[in-house]
Parts: sequence; C-alpha cells; structure tokens
Amino acid sequence: MMKITVKVDGMMCGMCESHINDAVRRAFPEIKKVSSSRSKGETVILTETDLSDEKLQKVIGDTGYKVGPITRGEEEAKKGFFSFLHK
Repeated sequence: MMKITVKVDGMMCGMCESHINDAVRRAFPEIKKVSSSRSKGETVILTETDLSDEKLQKVIGDTGYKVGPITRGEEEAKKGFFSFLHK
C-alpha cells in the first residue's frame, strides 16, 4: 500500500483537519484512509493507486490551506498480537 504525505500549512484545530480529510475523501473515493495532523502540519493518505500531485494540491488548496511538498513511500504493515502465526 502506498503512503502519500502532503505538507499542509494553516491547520489550527480539529475542524481544520476534518475539513481537509472530507475534501480528500470526496475527491479520491478510491483511497483507503486519510488522516490530517495540525501539530505535524501534514495529511497522510493510504491508497492502493497513485494520486495526481496536481489534483491533490488543488483539492487541499481549495480548502484554504497552503500545500507544501508531497512525498510517497510504502506503508509498513503493522504487526498485530498474533503476527507470529503468519511466518
């Protein structure tokens, strides 16, 4: 799964985070998860398919926040309590 991190400047509260999350979900219904953090100044998106940088910048920018760099990486699988059974 791909992890896309978008730096976002201007989030001040939980409603700011929700506003961005809702906008991203509406624009990209194929994503698995989106989470924004005002303290980290970023939005993290988990998806199986790549997303257009231009569309991401527009969707988040249209909410009134300043969009910074976008980075991509692989999401690390979380190890659960019974993960030792899947070796």
